[in-house]
Amino acid sequence: MLRFIPPITKTDVLLGQYGKSEDGKEPGYLDDDTVPKGSKTPTYAAATLFINNERWAGVPFVLKCGKALNQQKTEIRIQFKDVAGNLFSSLSRNEIVIRVQPGEAVYVKMMNKEPGLGMKTIISDLDLSYSSRFSDSVIPEAYESLILDALNGDRSNFVRDDELDAAWKIFTPILNTIDAGEIDPVSYAYGSRGPKGEGEFVAKYGYTRGEQEYVWPQQSATVGKDQKAPTKDN
Repeated sequence: MLRFIPPITKTDVLLGQYGKSEDGKEPGYLDDDTVPKGSKTPTYAAATLFINNERWAGVPFVLKCGKALNQQKTEIRIQFKDVAGNLFSSLSRNEIVIRVQPGEAVYVKMMNKEPGLGMKTIISDLDLSYSSRFSDSVIPEAYESLILDALNGDRSNFVRDDELDAAWKIFTPILNTIDAGEIDPVSYAYGSRGPKGEGEFVAKYGYTRGEQEYVWPQQSATVGKDQKAPTKDN
């Protein structure tokens, strides 16, 4: 699959570097005495990749990571396209979210009309949060699993030499461009979502942020010892 991904170009990259927080309490990257003055080292990067095979042709894969952002999380977000001829306007798009950390979970965000005679829509979800669904299970840390695999001689979760070579061919050209100082990072405030233009950057690949606010669902209270746990049919 990696061999079907062409090298990343300058037009498919957005770089950022964090400055002071809006309240001035948190210093910016360049305020660190160990950082050279005028450094262009990015602390945020967004890059878009394409897989040129029959299965994934035309589907953008946007990778984003950064320091000093408003949230610390690792997740995969799959957004579905709008349905043609939709009866409702200004709807947020349905999404599948696979959250790696913190709080492992898989949930589906989907638009739903509120019950009743009105036409108001809300964002509802199907939620599988590991902490509540598998409360009695011990979920190992990532490195625990890798160390155990290494001891058992299991290489399935480790990168092979040819895979590593293919991956570097995707990123090396753009890394050389960045090292040459040809891409200036955009400043963003400590504790923000990222640099200005991030919304426009993802929008040009078809990703949209809905106007409706989504609140992470509250989990059901733990069933007491005198209560009967609900069955699947309930």
